[in-house]
Amino acid sequence: MRHFLKTIPHILRTFYSGKLLMLQVLACMLTYVIVRSDFDWKYFVFMQTFPYASIFHLAVSGGFILPILMPFIIIGIEAARKQKMKEEYGWMILQSAFLGWAISSFYKAFTGRVQPDRHNLLVDGSHGFHFGFLQHGIFWGWPSSHTAVAFSMAFAVITTTKRMWLKIMVFLLALYVGIGVSFSIHWFSEFIAGALIGAAIGMSIGKTWKKLL
Repeated sequence: MRHFLKTIPHILRTFYSGKLLMLQVLACMLTYVIVRSDFDWKYFVFMQTFPYASIFHLAVSGGFILPILMPFIIIGIEAARKQKMKEEYGWMILQSAFLGWAISSFYKAFTGRVQPDRHNLLVDGSHGFHFGFLQHGIFWGWPSSHTAVAFSMAFAVITTTKRMWLKIMVFLLALYVGIGVSFSIHWFSEFIAGALIGAAIGMSIGKTWKKLL
């Protein structure tokens, strides 16, 4: 726990510099291209009738519950076993979930992206932005917090572990969450942006904590 707050300034400096900053710029550029090409809308409409879309129904609830439960489960188990380093690993994952949510919510407060309406497939609403401060809240919008949190947690683990099976598992789990929200509560471009921004957050956290674990 001692590293949870102490490492945040360094993580933010890493996140907003170099290649990780470029990932955020790329997220903005891809969003512009996807929105302007109308791919957001076409993908959204297509996925409403896609026969296998139902396999992603757990993404919204799971993407909300897992980031809360998983770190505390790890912390509790390892604390009971008196495994200090593994307990710290749980705090790292909790920090990645927190920063993934906080940073994506901060961006949402200024972008005001209008959410999809699954009950109206006749009017293209994918171009709706209300730029400013808190013009459309922080629950909906750009980037996807579900995706940012999932990818932040995944890449924090990927950056700090040597276990290939674990890297693949957490990446696929993050991808499942991202795809699941990309045609339900978010647009495809918000999923892409959330994945890139979340990955940048996770890598900045992983690089910082790798020296401490």
